[in-house]
Amino acid sequence: MPSMLDAVVVGAGPNGLTAAVELARRGFSVAVFEARETVGGGARTEELTLPGFRHDPCSAAHPLGINSPAFKAMPLGRYGLEWLHHDLPMAHPFPDGTAAVLSRSVAETAASFGPRDAGTYRRLVGPFTGRWDTLARDFMSLPLTALPRDPVTLARFGLVGLPPSTWLTRRFHDERAKTLFAGLVAHVMAPLDGFATGAIGLVFALAAHAGGWPVARGGSQSISDALAAYLKDLGGTVHTDYEVKRLDDLPPARAYVFDTSPAALSRIAGFGRYYERYRYGPGVFKIDYALDGPVPWAAEEARRAGTVQIGANTAEIDAALRAASRDGRAPDAPFLITVQPSVADPSRAPDGKQVFWAYGHVPNGWTGDLTDAIERQLERFAPGFRDRVLARATAGPPEMAARNANYVGGDIACGAASGLQLMLRPRLSLSPYSTPHPAVFICSSASPPGPGVHGMSGHNAAKAVWRRLRQS
Repeated sequence: MPSMLDAVVVGAGPNGLTAAVELARRGFSVAVFEARETVGGGARTEELTLPGFRHDPCSAAHPLGINSPAFKAMPLGRYGLEWLHHDLPMAHPFPDGTAAVLSRSVAETAASFGPRDAGTYRRLVGPFTGRWDTLARDFMSLPLTALPRDPVTLARFGLVGLPPSTWLTRRFHDERAKTLFAGLVAHVMAPLDGFATGAIGLVFALAAHAGGWPVARGGSQSISDALAAYLKDLGGTVHTDYEVKRLDDLPPARAYVFDTSPAALSRIAGFGRYYERYRYGPGVFKIDYALDGPVPWAAEEARRAGTVQIGANTAEIDAALRAASRDGRAPDAPFLITVQPSVADPSRAPDGKQVFWAYGHVPNGWTGDLTDAIERQLERFAPGFRDRVLARATAGPPEMAARNANYVGGDIACGAASGLQLMLRPRLSLSPYSTPHPAVFICSSASPPGPGVHGMSGHNAAKAVWRRLRQS
């Protein structure tokens, strides 16, 4: 290791690794330090239940990963990353045994909503279909400092997406379309009536039409491993099992980049109360299952989908979100996000078996057990589900935070994705990746564009870092 590195990155999640790659590609010397024994952050794969069952402890389906401008610019396929697609990116079943779907085809998606809403949906996504690449670069790039490539489309997206999602869903007549869209918004654990929640739902829908919601062959760890391997080929180094408690624990460098929560960054760098107004959102209660066969969904479409949303209607979804985020209690009927990777990737489990996960939203730091409520919901839409369970591994907010220090109170978004903090994070600033120390930067999901396995927070932060390095 040289006596003075150009950059040190703390945290080997997708954002930290992406920041390191972007700097190494431009000729800077880079070293990454990770507290866990392996790289990965929110993109890991482990045997959590039984031998041979490979689970993703957090993220499993990757609509923003396959569609990420940062990842698309890297040769990650050379390093083992392969995207696998289910027949349907997502399905949303209903109690009557039918389902609405989010397909890669706009027409198939619209048809699943019924005749009264099919045309409405086509008109909603029509202006953005086929324009994902430029649109994604515009709304996921450096905020306020990058000129949009397609300002007209970006402005049109803003007009549709910045109001609450409840305004957008008024366009639909029937509950099928409204419920599926409400479920899309709930992926970031934001109440449906919040600022810019329409944009959240629209982004997930457009991502499905642009590139799908695939899983990574072998598990989400493949994404992190590919990034780390590419970094090493570029001359960067990765040090695991290395916990950083203060800046003095790190080697001398011209810049330090943190893929951590603002709270951890303040503690390590001695920033005191600089991020005291940063809010953390609801936690999650997650269950990873080893199953003796596929989930027995009543709706045929759900059996073919990678992701299955569980919520009977918009009222039920809204009540679950409000309970966890505003009322400080666990919902009686939790809204669930579930993923069944084995349907597209049989290598994740022994022959004939499957891995499956589900999570529901709970208050930040909640210490209860949501297992029974989650499984009651699953049984509503997949009768006989419990009979397929060979083993389960549960993780509430304390366990999620223990697995990943960025998940403060079990908040897997690394900060509430609601209100102005959805876009202006971690503070109101023209340079959100900068900190009080001119050589210290933040690149985690606490910085724009926010949560998801897409690397764009790391990509954007790296731009701020290399501009400073070239000036010094």
